[in-house]
Amino acid sequence: MHSYLVGGAVRDHLLGRPVVDRDHVVVGARPEELLALGYRPVGKDFPVFLHPQTGEEYALARTERKTGRGYHGFAFHAEPEVTLEEDLARRDLTINAIAQDEAGALVDPYGGVRDLEARMLRHVSPAFVEDPVRLLRVARFAARFAPLGFRVAPETMALMQQMVADGEVDHLVPERVWAETRKALSEAQPSAFLRVLRESGALAVLFPEIDALYGVPQRAEFHPEIDTGTHMELVLDAAAVIAPGDDLVGYCALGHDLGKALTPVDALPRHIGHEHAGVPRVRALSARLKVPGEHAALAELVCREHLNAHRALELKPATVMKLLTALDALRRPARLDTFLAACWADKRGRLGHAEDDYPPADYLRRACAAATAVQAAPFIADGLKGPAVGAAMEAARVKAIANVKLASI
Repeated sequence: MHSYLVGGAVRDHLLGRPVVDRDHVVVGARPEELLALGYRPVGKDFPVFLHPQTGEEYALARTERKTGRGYHGFAFHAEPEVTLEEDLARRDLTINAIAQDEAGALVDPYGGVRDLEARMLRHVSPAFVEDPVRLLRVARFAARFAPLGFRVAPETMALMQQMVADGEVDHLVPERVWAETRKALSEAQPSAFLRVLRESGALAVLFPEIDALYGVPQRAEFHPEIDTGTHMELVLDAAAVIAPGDDLVGYCALGHDLGKALTPVDALPRHIGHEHAGVPRVRALSARLKVPGEHAALAELVCREHLNAHRALELKPATVMKLLTALDALRRPARLDTFLAACWADKRGRLGHAEDDYPPADYLRRACAAATAVQAAPFIADGLKGPAVGAAMEAARVKAIANVKLASI
């Protein structure tokens, strides 16, 4: 029995990145042997065990055979005669198919080290096309490693395009699409996720609302990049800078301008009312991907209200209060922070504006603090009851916001 460190731990160590998870492959063993050594079983589809001391995952070397469409259409074979090379052959990318033995020597049968040096995302074998999730994973790895100069190998992109043409992507379940998308939105350069999916043809299948933004022009004085799809990419990357690793902010950024794809051609490049037109599309996207409730709710709010955030200093205090109420910001101030991060990303997501400050954020935070400071007790002490208390508090909060606005001018 021999064990090897595999996958991301080896890859990230070679790249000089922090190693988060350490996964191992065990060759030449049966499940009962690991159980006898105190390993705890956790795998459902194939034998995976947790080390009795470290808690790290140890999986028996296995091969897999395609038996049907989609992600679940596989049969696995895990026996002592399965070699390390056979196990590595079933992996998606060469950079994830490098192993390290217990003495520290690398086992690299598919050129993963070479591709790390060349900054290339390349499939291990033609079996890549059998699992549609791999297409999403390549796009996600592109989002992670694009800052290091990684790109998708032409032959791998050709296979991904074939997968789309063959309808494999149509069999992806929403949960897997969202899981990979959520991770991609947490990466350093989420725009690469969109670009890879678009080049493969998968964006139009999985995210038609986003694919429709490409080629839609905007007013150059506000959007020097002009193309709305390009703007979306810039906004996602700005969100990754403003709120690193925050997929909630990333998802809000992803949905903020979906209404621009619906603008009549004779109205272009203006997009009057796009913030309201986009709400049904955000709802449809959230429902289809089965995103968490808070993601769906805040993405809708960002879509509908982001222009009000941009012009917050021009709004009447009563309108600012309505915005804060819509966000439930007085009770849940973290929501306001997420909302403002996504709106700031929208402002920064334009050519030449990547370093812009966002004055409305400071004003809206101070307005929220002033409104929150208004409490019911003084009005009740004055003898007000029932709805009269709420009305008095609303008026006092609007007045408090007006005072903040005066101090901001």
